Amino acid sequence: METNYMEQDRYDRALHKVKRMKRFYIHALVYVVVNSILIIESIQELGPDESFWDLKNFSTVFFWGIGLMAHGLSVFLPDIIMGKDWEERKVKEFMEKEKGTQNKWQ
Repeated sequence: METNYMEQDRYDRALHKVKRMKRFYIHALVYVVVNSILIIESIQELGPDESFWDLKNFSTVFFWGIGLMAHGLSVFLPDIIMGKDWEERKVKEFMEKEKGTQNKWQ
């Protein structure tokens, strides 16, 4: 029975991670589409003496890009830093510690 629970728990965590990745990819796609439209619109509205490389043309791209980068780091970085199955190892470690303290008092 515990094996089924552990498998279900692993499946739930994997499903959660896949959903987080999917949300990030959708966010990145919306970023590309919206900013492409904004840049094309900026090009079309340029005056004869205006430069395309003006800050106002890239402020949305820049600041939204910072947000997108933070979103990506929150999705992918924990696995890089903590390694594969870090949470599972920590849970087992705490369960073993708790099991040891319970046996100590009995």
